[in-house]
Amino acid sequence: MLLDHYVSAMDSWKGRIDSETDYDAFRWHQWVQPIDLNDDGAPFTGKLGFAFIGFCSDKGVARNKGRTGTALAPDFVRGQMSGLPCTFSQEVKLYDAGDIICDEISLEEGQRELGCAVEEILRRNLFPIVLGGGHETTFGHFQGQHNFLKDKGKTPELGIVNFDAHFDLRPYDMGNSSGTMFRQMADVCKAEGTPYHYFPIGIQQHSNTVSLFKKAEELGVDYVLAKDLQASNLESILERMDQFLYQCDDTYITVCSDVFSSAFAPGVSAPQSLGLDPEIVLPLIKHVLRTRKVRGFDICEISPRFDQDNTTANLGAVIIFAVVNTLCRLNGLSI
Repeated sequence: MLLDHYVSAMDSWKGRIDSETDYDAFRWHQWVQPIDLNDDGAPFTGKLGFAFIGFCSDKGVARNKGRTGTALAPDFVRGQMSGLPCTFSQEVKLYDAGDIICDEISLEEGQRELGCAVEEILRRNLFPIVLGGGHETTFGHFQGQHNFLKDKGKTPELGIVNFDAHFDLRPYDMGNSSGTMFRQMADVCKAEGTPYHYFPIGIQQHSNTVSLFKKAEELGVDYVLAKDLQASNLESILERMDQFLYQCDDTYITVCSDVFSSAFAPGVSAPQSLGLDPEIVLPLIKHVLRTRKVRGFDICEISPRFDQDNTTANLGAVIIFAVVNTLCRLNGLSI
């Protein structure tokens, strides 16, 4: 495999050092190692390894007429992750696989390259954590997950859990964007005769047209409205999540940062004044992870251009921290 628009991002990992020898005092920037996906690397043979890959694109946001700036997000999120403490065993490895740079290529080509990168990360037995970019990022992530399962000779029974204010099921006859990905995924599944499993959580009625609600119904998509989460109807929502997850052999989670209230995430492409509290979303993410079916994670739509004191980038880092540490606990690798 050769990724043509691919650069290292290790310069973003830096920060305070309390000790160079006491692992209990280490932060992530002291533990993360570079990995080159263009090398013919051997599969990871340790107990648990994570690989970060950035997708530096806001072309889908621009096509969607949103606020551009998400192309800068991966390095800003890495900057916030740098100071996170290593609360896991030394058997857990963190790798940074660099960035896909989309300045000189089309959005579609960038998504294809990201898919190849995710597929290679999975081939190396690592858990991909994709740093968007606009939410068009997740179509590249999907391609990598879907193709990896096909290459293993499996019929992809891939569940997509999307924390988002929007369905992103818009038509793409005029080109794909940050609002079309899940319709594109449905069409890929239809063309290949594979099941389409999509579960969006946090949908805002004021942010989606009637046509999009009808499209979700046509595709058999169950969804959770933001107002239902805010009403704390958690037991019935968890039951619906479990019914969805039971159908899927494998799952990946995607978070569009505009699912959160602008009080917590001001730096997004489409801010939500009545969005969700992260304290509501995090337990749901952890619930999905505990199924042990999750094979990847991405977080998208953070726009440093509109952020305030890196609040949104920091929220993204904290969510990734929760993902990593939940998986470490599940594998008995927490300190």
